Amino acid sequence: MIKLLDCTLRDGGYYNNWDFDEKLVKVYLQVMASIKIDFVEIGFRSLNNENFKGAFAFSTDNYLNKINIPENLKKKIGVMINGSEISNPKTQISCLEKLFNHQSKSPVSLVRIACHINEFEACLPAANWLKKNGYLVGFNLMQISDCSYQEITTLAESASSYPVDVLYFADSLGNLGQESLTNIIEAFRNGWKGQLGIHTHDNMGQAIANVNKSIESGVTWVDSTVTGMGRGPGNAQTEYLILSHKDRYSSRQSLIELFKLIENYFKPMQIHYGWGMNPFYFLAGQNKIHPSYIQQMLQDKRYNEEYILTVIDHLKVEGGKKFNLNNLESARNFYTESPQGNWQPIKLLKDKPVLILGSGPGVKKYQNAIETYIESIKPYVIALNAQSIIKNELIDVHAACHPMRLLADSSELTKLPQPLITPFSMLPSDIKARLEGKEIMDFGIKINNQKFGYYKNYCEIPTLLVLAYAISVANSGKASEILLAGFDGYNYEDPRYAEVERILNIYKKNENSLKILSLTPTNYTVPINSIYNF
Repeated sequence: MIKLLDCTLRDGGYYNNWDFDEKLVKVYLQVMASIKIDFVEIGFRSLNNENFKGAFAFSTDNYLNKINIPENLKKKIGVMINGSEISNPKTQISCLEKLFNHQSKSPVSLVRIACHINEFEACLPAANWLKKNGYLVGFNLMQISDCSYQEITTLAESASSYPVDVLYFADSLGNLGQESLTNIIEAFRNGWKGQLGIHTHDNMGQAIANVNKSIESGVTWVDSTVTGMGRGPGNAQTEYLILSHKDRYSSRQSLIELFKLIENYFKPMQIHYGWGMNPFYFLAGQNKIHPSYIQQMLQDKRYNEEYILTVIDHLKVEGGKKFNLNNLESARNFYTESPQGNWQPIKLLKDKPVLILGSGPGVKKYQNAIETYIESIKPYVIALNAQSIIKNELIDVHAACHPMRLLADSSELTKLPQPLITPFSMLPSDIKARLEGKEIMDFGIKINNQKFGYYKNYCEIPTLLVLAYAISVANSGKASEILLAGFDGYNYEDPRYAEVERILNIYKKNENSLKILSLTPTNYTVPINSIYNF
């Protein structure tokens, strides 16, 4: 007989920082009680208190005792802890003592430990302490698809030496096919005779099918979440599993209550946060890329469709099984070496005005005025990335520095007639190959969070924002002034606005920085003159 564990508040918290509305929690628990769910994994239990997280990131006994847990769920509440918090043998027991009371004094009865393969052996002794203190114990092995048949069997044999009640494996990258599932379950069974569970992800739309296949193959514990709410594309949907086993789990009335819960609470959240299968998650699953990369990009307005596809292409080559936010943020990992470059801007820019062209609507709106200005004043014109609205003959050079943007724009950049300013000698080989045949002005980069610095053949900038790179080129070249056009600016609530403002504020603190003047309307805090008055 299968046991269905709903982990909506735990896994769904990756979208809202585990900060669920109290009314939603109350209704959710009532519905879980009504459908007679076997276990509710109500959240994480953690000592990690960096940044704000809601109550279900910690699920403390004090908090759980204050919420109204229905009577028939009181022996069915579980929490999860990350193996990384208890993998140190020297501190394991002290951590557990801080995290848990004896079960007789706690509303929690089940503890699951989520482990990467390399943490599993070190975390297993925690089962002894938890069992001694009255808890059911589960382990959840992540990214098991990377293991061979024999490696899985060996891991399973290790678990057999400890009082583990259920051994789970997770389809972490959402890419397991049914044949692979069958082989993995068989490998577990060779070393583990206890109860086996599965946590499926829906990257490729196979979460429910994979659950059903796993049940056929002997899995007895199954995870799910309401509407599939969970990290990345989400999980097997509780409502569909309930419908598949409705003779056991639900009455007509409990189904109505479940559907109302979805309609009133979870559907609005799903529209807002956007979990669920889509082509990007599908591609990530195909290429063994962690779904958190896709989730992060979909929630950030800086990443458009072309950029997301480019990141996926890059991670296919570089590897993306383990999520690292730095790979998406400033891509500092590409520029960790000493700055290199062989082009010196001073040879072209000294004492000249430099006009930097952005890609805002203002370029198109004021196109005629900008072109007239260039023809009359003859500044040195730097267009950012592949911006090409202004006549080609009026642009001197393009500038680009972010590796992912270079990948996304490489085909367009190679077709443009102007040279490209970029830190070419510091770029990964796959990007260099994309730019083959392009005339390059190789100007290096050093990343420093709080500083601008201008040198002969490289710059020091606080982020890989191309505007920061271009204004540093002008400063390194000892231009007479910096003029902007097409930097309309994002709205004030957009995180990209705050990012640009931060860069401009750091820039102004450098006494050696050239003054910046915008010739078209902008939201940014820089002086503005009219493009029509020169």
